Amino acid sequence: MPVLPTHHRTVTVRGHEIAYREAGPADAPVLLLLHGFPTSSHMFRDLIPRLAGSYRLIAPDHLGFGRSAAPDAADFDYTFAGLAALTAEFTEALGLDRFALYIQDYGSPIGLRLALAHPERITAIISQNGNAYEEGLGAEAWAPVLALIEKRTPETEEPVRAIRSLDGIRWQYETGVPAEYRDLLSPDAWHHDAALMAREGQDEIQLGLIADYGSNFALYPAFQEYFRTSRVPLLAVWGEGDQVFVPAGAEAFRRDLPDAEIHLLPTGHFALETHAPQIAELIGDFLARRVLVRP
Repeated sequence: MPVLPTHHRTVTVRGHEIAYREAGPADAPVLLLLHGFPTSSHMFRDLIPRLAGSYRLIAPDHLGFGRSAAPDAADFDYTFAGLAALTAEFTEALGLDRFALYIQDYGSPIGLRLALAHPERITAIISQNGNAYEEGLGAEAWAPVLALIEKRTPETEEPVRAIRSLDGIRWQYETGVPAEYRDLLSPDAWHHDAALMAREGQDEIQLGLIADYGSNFALYPAFQEYFRTSRVPLLAVWGEGDQVFVPAGAEAFRRDLPDAEIHLLPTGHFALETHAPQIAELIGDFLARRVLVRP
């Protein structure tokens, strides 16, 4: 099968330019790819070409991330509710009325807020280290974030700033990846993310979002109720070495979705960096069987 090109496009939503990657036939079933912190649609660069023959893949950069606009924190409400609302408008601007979700890290609460608002639009969910359960939170990695959420002060901000430094970002890529897969990790990935995180204005943008993460915890019961009532087909492809969102978060899906398909892969938080071929194969098989779309 020929490799289809990936297009790099923009659309204006509520006065803000949103950058996105798109590939695949215009009339194919849609898979909306929502990235996490501190990256962008760049994280899907190896996955998109592997699925573009059968699906229309759309991967936006959240506002403040990647190539999308990054208005000052005083001019945009950098909360997860704010990003989810903007993402919903993005899908409407592109005419997406039915789509499967791929959610990772920050993409999880953003995507699940979309599902709560419009459950009829969601055909399936692929969660790649995209958490919706308290047991999925790695204790050590979350300690400084929980301290910031509890009380935002200069003392609680400083450890969180380190998370988006070059060393902090590299830690997210390398931790939990077994030695035999380490040379599959491209240093370009964390240098790319670190350069974007170092731009002017990012300090307030990212601290504000991290401080707001507690609003997602408050929605966990609603997310879980959505799973139970919708019976949405769900595939979890999870890096088992992830110390941010630990494997218990993947296994927890079966509590509300007994038919959830769970695959723990020998890698870390950014599983696509080492296991894009395996994840693409799992997604293609899952969507063909569970959603009855064109394989």
